[in-house]
Amino acid sequence: MGVSIYDEDTPAKYSCEVCSPKSHTDLIQAKAEGRQLWEERKVTHEESITLEKSKSKPAGNGITFPLTDECFHYTKKSQVEWDVQKYWRQRYDIWTRYDEGEGIYMTNDAWFGVTPEPAANKVAADLDGFVEKSKSVVIDIFAGVGGNAIAFALSERWSQVIAIEKDLSTIACGQHNAALYGVADRITWVNDDCFAYMKANASWIDHPKTVIFASPPWGGPGYTSDEIFNLNTMAPYSLNQIYEICKGIDCALFLPRSSDLRQIAKLAPERGERKIEVVTYCMRGAGKALVAYIPAAQTNMKHNELILHT
Repeated sequence: MGVSIYDEDTPAKYSCEVCSPKSHTDLIQAKAEGRQLWEERKVTHEESITLEKSKSKPAGNGITFPLTDECFHYTKKSQVEWDVQKYWRQRYDIWTRYDEGEGIYMTNDAWFGVTPEPAANKVAADLDGFVEKSKSVVIDIFAGVGGNAIAFALSERWSQVIAIEKDLSTIACGQHNAALYGVADRITWVNDDCFAYMKANASWIDHPKTVIFASPPWGGPGYTSDEIFNLNTMAPYSLNQIYEICKGIDCALFLPRSSDLRQIAKLAPERGERKIEVVTYCMRGAGKALVAYIPAAQTNMKHNELILHT
């Protein structure tokens, strides 16, 4: 700084060669007013960082995905593929507004995996109860034709609902269906592979404020023949593959009703009072699926504890 190390050589008042009191009038004035200018500048700096991060977030509601020739609104049984007819007969259980307006649109594959509206609404209500009120963003990483994302948006619980779907025809159906339910502007639709998306956007996802919902494909109707469903061989994504991108965040996994609970229990956090909650969802008295509500992992998992609900 240009000052001697000996006290006798140090001036009573010293300004470095770069600054002097007249260069810091704003700081002096703030101190005189009892303000902590450095704290104000810290807040301003943090806000600027947040703004920069937000620029990389998904554009969301401004993106429109037009319906394709693989999107269908079936009105007659003769129009429906034979392996879809079983599900089409339940269309009003799946969608209460199936024939309203332009009608619900589905891809043929979507009939096998869409969450029926009553179950989706109950899951949305339960998710609100199982997670902390500070959570404000829910990311549906296997959004499909929108069954769960629409329910989350209708609940008005979340400041942002992000729906990720990699198939273009499927996401087009989902966006169309959301508009039919009046929540098109409440859902951010992302046409991407969820694994790639979560990796690429890891820098802006705010873990303490976010919940992940995952309703993965189960490998087709064949899962119903298993007395106990092996989640480690679930296709095309195993339980461990899915949990790997979720484990640092509170998550809810929508799984077959016969899922091996021992495999789910292994995901329980090591410490803390929060446990895995497992809820079975039924329609017309029959179990349809279960949801495992899993707290974010803080450390390696050792204590295998879960609570079952029906």
